[in-house]
Amino acid sequence: MKVHHLNCGTMRPLGTGTLVCHVLLVESAGGLVLVDSGFGSLDCHSPARFGRIRRRFFRPAFDPGETALGQIEKLGYRRSDVRHIIVTHFDADHIGGIADFPDAQIHVTASEALGAMRSRAFGDRIRFRSAQWAHGPKIVEHDVDGEAWRGFATARELTEIAPGFVLVPLPGHTRGHACVAVDAGHRWVLHAGDAFYQHGTLDDAPRVPVLTAFEKVVAFDRGMVGENHARLVELYRRGESDLLIVCSHDPTLYERARSTASV
Repeated sequence: MKVHHLNCGTMRPLGTGTLVCHVLLVESAGGLVLVDSGFGSLDCHSPARFGRIRRRFFRPAFDPGETALGQIEKLGYRRSDVRHIIVTHFDADHIGGIADFPDAQIHVTASEALGAMRSRAFGDRIRFRSAQWAHGPKIVEHDVDGEAWRGFATARELTEIAPGFVLVPLPGHTRGHACVAVDAGHRWVLHAGDAFYQHGTLDDAPRVPVLTAFEKVVAFDRGMVGENHARLVELYRRGESDLLIVCSHDPTLYERARSTASV
């Protein structure tokens, strides 16, 4: 399968430099598949969907040219060619684009759908933006209790999409957060979503203090976030040549993935 690395939302929070919304576009035998969707065209036309406080902190560009739809059409595809979208979690900067693909099935862990779409807890109601699924998307919920994958205790291969897509639950950032592994042929790409924010988490490079603090503030479970860091660091340090680990917002990992996409 061919994997494209897209930035579907530039953000410039104070004290962090430029961040990206790293989205995977996968050309599979059954059609196009997105991993996350970044900001969508409705977000660009109506920034209020994102929330006033979020806009002031993240300072997103809301560039229509950066939407998954805009970039897919530039590649010569149509919105109807996107058959599936696998989301790491339901935070607003990860699912804003799902409304641009009304025919696609949206795949998510059952626990994330519970927390985002059905929970009445105050924290969940504040965190998640129901306007982003007001169009009535086709949600497919997955209970993940399958076999181990590269050291993770449980994972579920999404064979209903195509071979080579694996959902790996890694809760902590949100209740049902998951990583998504994609077989790109010459390597696997593990999209870790917001399980970590910056490449220094893996390689001990200097970290941005604002991002480190923010990661703790927004965590559903800080202890689990720390455990996830440890598991991902262990996987990274094994140095497996057929595995690339990326996250959602680190521009260094995004550019590295793009530059080695076909290597």
